[in-house]
Amino acid sequence: MASSTAQKPFPQPAEGSTLSFWRTKLDPLDDHQTTSFPTETDVLIIGGGYVGASAAYHILAENKQETPPRVTLVEARGLCSGATGRNGGHLRPDIYSATALFNERHGLEAAAEVVRFEVSHLKVIEDLVRKENIDCELTFTRSYDMYLDEDQLNKAKTFYDFLVNEGFDSMGDVTYMTQSDTQKEAHVRDAKGGFSFPTAHLWPYKLVTQLVRIAISHGLNLQTHTLVSEVAETPTADGLWPVTTDRGVIHARKIIFATNAYTSALAPQYAKAIVPCKGVCTQIFAAPGAPHQNLPGTYAIRLGTGAYIYQITRKDGSLIVGGASHTFKNDLEEWHNNPDDSKLIDVAVNFLKGYMQRTFLGWEDSGAEAKHIWSGVMGYSADSLPHVGSVPGKPGQFIAAGFNGHGMPVAFLSGKAVADMAQYSISFEDTGLPRLFETSEARLEPIYDDTK
Repeated sequence: MASSTAQKPFPQPAEGSTLSFWRTKLDPLDDHQTTSFPTETDVLIIGGGYVGASAAYHILAENKQETPPRVTLVEARGLCSGATGRNGGHLRPDIYSATALFNERHGLEAAAEVVRFEVSHLKVIEDLVRKENIDCELTFTRSYDMYLDEDQLNKAKTFYDFLVNEGFDSMGDVTYMTQSDTQKEAHVRDAKGGFSFPTAHLWPYKLVTQLVRIAISHGLNLQTHTLVSEVAETPTADGLWPVTTDRGVIHARKIIFATNAYTSALAPQYAKAIVPCKGVCTQIFAAPGAPHQNLPGTYAIRLGTGAYIYQITRKDGSLIVGGASHTFKNDLEEWHNNPDDSKLIDVAVNFLKGYMQRTFLGWEDSGAEAKHIWSGVMGYSADSLPHVGSVPGKPGQFIAAGFNGHGMPVAFLSGKAVADMAQYSISFEDTGLPRLFETSEARLEPIYDDTK
């Protein structure tokens, strides 16, 4: 079982985690252990979230070898109990917002690779869900990126115009909206303007559990409630990495770290590069029978620089609303380097009370309130880019982590990439991932620190 950080390397998953809406209907695999704990495996995947499920699926269900490898997936708590099972379910590519940062630091060509990669997940996940008949409530809609601050909107519009003038291909279905447009179409009371573009949302826990179920049918050994406490510094003479857990030692020929926020506990060289950061999310309902405006899609509400709320509208009429980090960002102990998802962040919870009534036209008398409130721990990278690829100086070890609370349009193909690297020994360049995602010795000592 998961345990507190006492007497364990930091950071580790906490006991008694808050209950996410996505995990209110648990899958039988949540506490599954396929066999007694194995002592040896060809590939060990550490982490049972989106990346771990993707890696297991791609190694086993899409295996191209006559004899598939032995693959073991270990998860400290229940399956998909970390960030994936606690997020907003928002499969939303960041088409222009983060692009401005990456363009400034790395140039437009490198930034464009990230955008195209994120956008590609919409079609990839659609094809996956159809192929495997996965019931995860995948819904395609539009996202409304709304700006309540005039200066922030003007900066975004300037960059939007730059991308359009540069012929940036991903801007083809991005629409600029005036203040009048936002109130008529998006119903955001104080928006000064914004943008809309294609997006999707889904039930992340259901997607992950069904991917893992498929992998199990092809031979995956799933071991939930198995806390990894240490990965040996060096392999054995036979080239196996000893990995210590609270249920015994397993020797692995290859290791995939799908550990996101908890990476530095097992790969301490990432302590500066990937930091656990807490956030808060809610499920909100209007009061039964109360009047409220139907909302046309998903939202990112930008209240000002660094102030951001995200939300999706589900088919049951509820809304998943999260963010509000601006309410607690100055209190570092509340969220920064904090892996404890057993406690809420009260100031954010209080801010989200009455949020729908304050923000949307037609919701003033809705009586909207939260039915579920939970916290989650994200892996924030210092340079706002995931770390994917071969762990520096550790042959046979691979990583896909540090998704900055933005893993939904990134993690599936990142999991495929490390699976292909582990199984077929292909290079990072041959994975098709954006060049900026590649983990490296240099990125372990980052020149930026975007985590604070």
